[in-house]
Order: sequence, then structure tokens, then C-alpha cells
Amino acid sequence: MVKKRYIALAALILLAASCGGRQGRKNADGASADSLATAEAVPAEAPKPAAPDTVASNRVKGQLPEEPVFDIVTTMGTIRVKLYKDTPKHRDNFTKLALSHYYDGVQFHRIVDGFIIQGGDPYTRDTSRVEEWGEGGPGYNIDAEIIPEHTHKKGALAAARRGDLANPKKESHGSQFYLVQNADACKHLDGEYTVFGETVGGLGVIDRIARISADRKGKPSFPIFINQIKPNEELNNRALQEEQLAREQALKPAEPEQNTEESQQKSGSSEKSDGPASQNPENR
Repeated sequence: MVKKRYIALAALILLAASCGGRQGRKNADGASADSLATAEAVPAEAPKPAAPDTVASNRVKGQLPEEPVFDIVTTMGTIRVKLYKDTPKHRDNFTKLALSHYYDGVQFHRIVDGFIIQGGDPYTRDTSRVEEWGEGGPGYNIDAEIIPEHTHKKGALAAARRGDLANPKKESHGSQFYLVQNADACKHLDGEYTVFGETVGGLGVIDRIARISADRKGKPSFPIFINQIKPNEELNNRALQEEQLAREQALKPAEPEQNTEESQQKSGSSEKSDGPASQNPENR
């Protein structure tokens, strides 16, 4: 009898310990490790945007034209791009990221000769995350700004995005972009992706990068870095001067037009010798 009591008491102690253990063990997301509830997968933490360089921001703020020009300085040369004014959300986002040095040190992670070159993923700074290249970004999307006139011509600058099933609104990725190498191969992308700029210098650099050997996923055989994306001071200043001149011309009051009869009378009084003959067809 005593032996049975000891066995029952031991069973109660074990049960209490088991319940306490279940309450105490937690996953990283705070859920019970023994819970039957299915916890959502916790995505890898996305890199936070680089802190803005306030000196550069203040220097350039208000000093960029409506269609600013940026130099994409790579380890294989410089690609010069102009951003379109009629895609303001993409233009301003690209400008913000470039001025905050967000793109410094990222790689072109996808290269397809005869098609495009793609970059802008902050994960590409970390070689231990190669399998995740193409998935990194600032953690937000940009509303589509698809303009029919902006086609995928050679050197077109466009925003990458997720596929239609997951992204029916065709929203653009927050930081990843691509440059068109072959316009013919990209015709089917017109109207599907936001083209927000074009190459105005360095088309040959795009060709050189595209010809680098790559694996089936487009990963190049050796790293091609974006050292920096910076505004082109000379071209932007020139565009600003032209914009200022256009504003001044628009503000100038129009010169009043003289009354037609009055101008004819003045013309007749100043040319009295041949006036009657010039005004009377019968005298010719």
C-alpha cells in the first residue's frame, strides 16, 4: 500500500514538472515550443537603409533638376543615367537611396548576356548569404508608374519587382533595379515594369558587364561592385540653369500687340511716297 502511494506521488511530481517545463520553454518568436499552433516563419532581418549623409543631403537638397543625372560608378566603369520627371516616386526613391549611400558596395547579382544586368540588393555585401541574393531590400515597395512612352530600349533603367501572382498591382521593389542590354529581348517587358530612367553615357560598360560569364541563375563568375551612385554635378547644374531660364521667360509679361488699324496708319504715314500705290491693287 505504501509502495503504491509512493508511486502515485512520484507520478504527480513528474506531471507538475512536465507542465512547468511546457510553460517555460519559448521559441525566439515568443511562442511555446510545444504548442500545436503553427508559427509563421520569421523572415531574415532586412538591412536597414544607410543613415542619410546629412552634409550631402543638405548640399544637394533643392539643387537637383527635375530630371537629375546620376553616375553609377562600378568596378568596370561608370554608367551615367538620367531619371524621368514623370515617374516621381521612383526618381525620388532612387535619389534618396543614392544620397544616403545605400548602394555603396552592392554587387550586380544577376547578369544575363543579351538581356539585362540587375543590382541594388544590400544582401550582396555579404558573401555568406549568396543563396539569398535577389531577396534583399529596404523593406517596402513603390507604386507602379508605368508610362507607355518609356520603353525597354537599350540602357533603359527600370525597377525590378515580384511576379504578377504575388504582385497584381505591379509594385516595384524598393531598391533593386536593372539596366537593359538588349532592347529586342526586352520588348515583352514594356507595360509590365516601371521604366524610370535611361542611360545617357556608358552603354559600353553595360555590354562589358553583361558579357561576364555567369551561372544559370545569372550570378557572375567574379564580383562586379557598385562603388557609389552619385549625382553628376556638372550636368545637373547645367539643367538647373536651363530650368531657371525657362521659369524666368515664363514670368516675363507678354509685350502688348498693337491695334492692326493703328499700326497700318503708322505704316502709311511713314511711307507716304508709295503708300497709296501699295494699298491700292488697281494702281499696280
